[in-house]
Amino acid sequence: MARVVVDVMLKPEILDPQGRAVQGALGRLGLSGVADVRQGKQFVIQVDGDLTGDRLALMHKLAEELLSNPVIENYSLTVEADA
Repeated sequence: MARVVVDVMLKPEILDPQGRAVQGALGRLGLSGVADVRQGKQFVIQVDGDLTGDRLALMHKLAEELLSNPVIENYSLTVEADA
């Protein structure tokens, strides 16, 4: 069994109003010196069996086409062996 973690973030050039709102709230709550906040999303997917070759390529395709919007977002995919 493998655990696939897909992190999706807005591209750096895309405005992030939610991140900006959190940044402002952090300052109001007493945390000074926050230069930037970017928000994102994470998908954790448990997959039976090994995740190599074609199955790994399919996971990348799904991450790019289903879990993220490639026009405004980047994704990173990591595979963790089940411990």
